[in-house]
Amino acid sequence: MPPDAVSNQQFDAWYSTHNDWLQGWLRRRLGDHATAADLAHDTFLRVWVKSQSNKPPEVNEPRAYLTTIAKRLMINYYERQSLERAFMVTLEQLPEPLVPSVEEQVIVLETLHELDVLLAELPSRVRSAFLMSQLEGVTYEEIAARLHVNVRTVTRYMAQGFRQCLRLMLASD
Repeated sequence: MPPDAVSNQQFDAWYSTHNDWLQGWLRRRLGDHATAADLAHDTFLRVWVKSQSNKPPEVNEPRAYLTTIAKRLMINYYERQSLERAFMVTLEQLPEPLVPSVEEQVIVLETLHELDVLLAELPSRVRSAFLMSQLEGVTYEEIAARLHVNVRTVTRYMAQGFRQCLRLMLASD
């Protein structure tokens, strides 16, 4: 039997044994059947992708492993929801002629999600400095004062932020 057949059998067993439990666990936390089902699906998708890698994880406690993945996905879900709500509030404040079309709104939301993922990979101080500079227009000196660091450190933080943006731009081409 090929090696991936064993991992596929193990995955099938995990799915049939733990999917209903995981959906129930997510439903109790989210209060929404559809979102719970989506996140459970995404959890098992990540498990399956990891099981297909050269070095799949050895898991002694499947439910703990699934819960850890599901918690991370729930956090991502709530962050996306928060981002989308903030975007909608911003749209509501725009005068009618400036409101982008539905297609433009979708593009902006997709871009915001990509930026959110990109910025989430940065250390918190780097992310804070980058956002203060780029969104609020705060000077490096003001950022240094707010973060209790020197201007040289802020310059390093900004360079990290710009490198991360450049990676995203190069990856999308």
